[in-house]
Amino acid sequence: MGVCDALASNAPVGKPTGMSSPHLPKHLPKVAGIDSTVPAPPHTKAPLAGVPAAAAPADAVPAPGALITDRLAGWVSDLTTLHELTERLIRTSGLDEALHEILGAGAALVGARRGLAVLEPADGLGPASTVGLGLAHADLGTIETVPRGSGSYGRLLDGLPDPADPTRVPEPIAIRDVRTEEGLDPRHREVAARLGYAASYALPLATEEAGRLGAGVWLYDEPAAPTDRQRHLVGLYGRFATEHLARLLQVERSRTQVSTVAEELLPSRLPRVPGVRLAARHHTGPRGGGDWYDALPLPEGALGLSVGSVSGTGPSALAAMGRLRASLRAYAVMEGEDPVAVLSDLELLLRLTEPARSATALFAYAEPAVRRLVLAGAGHTPPLLVGERRTEYVETSLSAPLGMLSCWEAPSVELSPEPGETVLLYTDGLLRRTGDPIDRSFARLHAAAASVPRTDRDDPGAVADHVLRTLLPEGLDASLEGEDVVILAARFD
Repeated sequence: MGVCDALASNAPVGKPTGMSSPHLPKHLPKVAGIDSTVPAPPHTKAPLAGVPAAAAPADAVPAPGALITDRLAGWVSDLTTLHELTERLIRTSGLDEALHEILGAGAALVGARRGLAVLEPADGLGPASTVGLGLAHADLGTIETVPRGSGSYGRLLDGLPDPADPTRVPEPIAIRDVRTEEGLDPRHREVAARLGYAASYALPLATEEAGRLGAGVWLYDEPAAPTDRQRHLVGLYGRFATEHLARLLQVERSRTQVSTVAEELLPSRLPRVPGVRLAARHHTGPRGGGDWYDALPLPEGALGLSVGSVSGTGPSALAAMGRLRASLRAYAVMEGEDPVAVLSDLELLLRLTEPARSATALFAYAEPAVRRLVLAGAGHTPPLLVGERRTEYVETSLSAPLGMLSCWEAPSVELSPEPGETVLLYTDGLLRRTGDPIDRSFARLHAAAASVPRTDRDDPGAVADHVLRTLLPEGLDASLEGEDVVILAARFD
């Protein structure tokens, strides 16, 4: 049911001031889509102080057309208000942001100053959260000490779904005066007195289609309750808000599932190999990219290190990443001493099994006992060597990504880290997340690595964290949410 239809079929029922003449007609003329039996809200100004209002004739009856015009003006005003509030809500992209917007809009509609919104989906799959308007975190904690059966939002949430009728949405709960309301727990009155509110209005965030998602509660400083008109408007807004929250909830759950799958496809722990210490940092984009890292113990105390990125996002990219990483591990065991052969085999597999997909990869064969690395890259960003005396990129040869050429081959590069130096392998998502041109991103990464404090250089995890904080001081750029970020740090003793 659209907003116009809802307003037409659920017009406010309060009795307006200034229109209570006993000679008003009982039934006004019908207008298409409008129930003329429901009185309109007042739209008249009070007389100026000291200026008496003109007395109307005792038998004067307002013209029906004037009443209809007044009523239409009220409905247009309501539609405009709802349109503006729903436009603001639809622009929110996160659950907490949407809850804050709902709280502010609801407070304006019911005439309250403070409130809280509780997100608690009926299916129990989460996420769950509580946000406040005009309430500090400690205030929210104080409200949560009220027994659930006595609090307004607890009664709403516990009443959904109704075993007798799972699709039933409960009515809002209005407590006009906390001090005199019957059936309230003494703790409820105590908390209200401590926080300085005297009345509340609770609205379920639920519909028959979306089910129960949560509830909103608005608090009044004095004993009060919303008018019928305010209840009607906030009810319409609440139904729209619930549908929007349901969409955001589905997106958030999908992001969580993608992140979980991505983590399950990556190593659960890094191996311990004498002579080297490892640390990894991985942040999956909300749409799920195909970046990976791996560390594989090899015969004779050797170690295989790899990072890579599969083109595309979403479940298909995650699946391709898992297959490619597993294949690279097999090739590393068979011929890991020759990184070029490892990547050549991987390129052939990708071309045969994923002809529409490309990938970048870097594989390094490390011998920690002698601090020796042999590595090769396929269209991948060059490693970064970080130490006391130098911070420099490893000059790998230029090569096309896997799957781009009919026959891939590029020379390998040998590297000998000094004791205490750390080799950083990373994916290009780290550079793209900055939002800068690629050359400037490389310069910023170099500067971040060079500024690692001396006290952190012995810990590869601290080195990786410092680079992330310095390169992305405000966190991940939301405008580039599809990009994964991977850092694999290897510190040689």
